[in-house]
Amino acid sequence: MATDQPTASERVKRAPRARMTGAQRRLQLIDVARGLFAERGFEATSIEEIAQRAGVSKPVVYEHFGGKEGLYAVIVDREMETLLDMVTASLTENRSRFRVQQVALALLTYMEERTEGFRILVRGVPTNTGETVTYSSLLNDAISQVEHILAGDFQRRGRDASLAPLYAQALVGMVSFTAQWWLDVREPSKEVVAAHLVNLCWNGLSHMEDHPVLVDPAGEPLPDDDAVGDEAVGRDAGGRDVSGKVS
Repeated sequence: MATDQPTASERVKRAPRARMTGAQRRLQLIDVARGLFAERGFEATSIEEIAQRAGVSKPVVYEHFGGKEGLYAVIVDREMETLLDMVTASLTENRSRFRVQQVALALLTYMEERTEGFRILVRGVPTNTGETVTYSSLLNDAISQVEHILAGDFQRRGRDASLAPLYAQALVGMVSFTAQWWLDVREPSKEVVAAHLVNLCWNGLSHMEDHPVLVDPAGEPLPDDDAVGDEAVGRDAGGRDVSGKVS
């Protein structure tokens, strides 16, 4: 007597699901946890939730990462490495205005493609994870590199190279905070945002005043603070007594 054979669709349904390798499971847990950490933060995310979302038991998570802190540290390391590679490549492989453009695009592209990872980085790193590399430390690295670039440029143009740290802080801060704003609004496109950032950065650097000063409401330069102080005590800018008093 002939027996009924399962149809092709039935055979597919009955086929056992392929078992993940250890490396695949690790990557899956990282991906799942990154989404939860980005959405809820470190403290509000539990190992139980991560395991449930990944379809595994809690011991599997502990086996791979030792705990929530270890998993979080791995995610931060991976995101920092990705972002640092993108920014560093932009700083070292290009020149002049194109370099500024590529740095802005690198940061915006990272934020667009790895939004969850970026949100984790800017949240800060819990002290109990033992993690020392943070988004702030990455920005400091970028500032140091920009400072080095500006110092050389200032020297070639006969400007005061000691001001390079100040301008590096201003430029990196402007790009970083604008990028974080764009992450929430996503308008205009990252290319348009990068173009406007470069316009402000580049043309600002190209038309810097040698000796910038504050101005009054009429647009006239305010007197130098040191000079004002000297006049108040009857001395000129060189420290000489001009009060007319006999000492």
